[in-house]
Amino acid sequence: MIKILGLALYGPMAASHRVRLGQYRKGLLAEGIDLQVQSLLGNDYLQSRFQGGRRPFLPVLNAALERVRLLLSKRRFDAAIVHCELFPLAPGWLERAALRIPYIYDFDDAFYLRYRGGNLGALRLLLGGKFDTVMRGAAAITAGNATLAAYARTLNANVSVLPSVVDTVHFSPGAQNDNPAFTVGWIGSPSTAPYLQSLVAPLQTLGREQPLRLVVIGGKAPHIENVEVLEILWSEDSEVDLINTFDVGVMPLPNDEWARGKCAFKLVQYMACGVPVVASRVGANIDLVTAECGFLVETDAQWVDALRQLRDRPLTRRTMGASSRKRVEDAYSLNSNLPLLTNVIHKVVGEN
Repeated sequence: MIKILGLALYGPMAASHRVRLGQYRKGLLAEGIDLQVQSLLGNDYLQSRFQGGRRPFLPVLNAALERVRLLLSKRRFDAAIVHCELFPLAPGWLERAALRIPYIYDFDDAFYLRYRGGNLGALRLLLGGKFDTVMRGAAAITAGNATLAAYARTLNANVSVLPSVVDTVHFSPGAQNDNPAFTVGWIGSPSTAPYLQSLVAPLQTLGREQPLRLVVIGGKAPHIENVEVLEILWSEDSEVDLINTFDVGVMPLPNDEWARGKCAFKLVQYMACGVPVVASRVGANIDLVTAECGFLVETDAQWVDALRQLRDRPLTRRTMGASSRKRVEDAYSLNSNLPLLTNVIHKVVGEN
């Protein structure tokens, strides 16, 4: 049995933990790979962060000590998978020194930008190249999309694109919608909810034409005149049922360097449930969304036109929804990507 230590930055409440590591455990075990996942900043930390409260100190300290203990006992493991970083504000050379077993560096956001801006002052000199250092030392890298992979290949030759995917047994279409109003849906987190501001003007236009509902799951919803807005707390138990109430799923993004590193995961969730999509023509959205699955847009007028077409053409919604489901099953499902991660692990363990 191959033993792999999974080092997640956040707890299971974070999609990165569940999607990039946790959901692979069962399938890997069937392939003779035991992936044990440890989180640094657990669910208590995330809940406090999302609610704007004080960050819990003792749980974070205990998790950090547990991480140090695991690293010191690393002979129990054949390799590690590091998602994002071992410790915030720790320099890259220190993390490489702590990881004396082969490691796979996994990332699904443009983390290499994290310490290059803001008000870090002198810390920027120490931490600005942190992720470059960690990636250079990795035995392999799994990047969430082509943009991230292209950056990683400037630092390391052993890079694979491992998209953020869903289990299509769990994420599946529900009963046909019979919504009283055309329902536009979005799922995400408080950190990405501000992107919804770019939809205010297009949705106001459509709301003046016919009844329109916006469902926002997991983040703060904007106020939009002439639109019924529902703001719903995220729950792993309810997310699939809620997505299945959408007539269309949306993913607005700005066209900036951070957004181009996004992995289009919310689109994958919608599409797995047979929901057609409208998304900004940015980053991984371009790779995922074909003309058969939905619309890629750039301007307010294009948002309005795409949403209006889906509102007025129920048959188009059904046809695009079916194509979306097939697209995810073929390329963005857990089943289709498990062999890739299994192969990366076998190569890393076999070469060391």
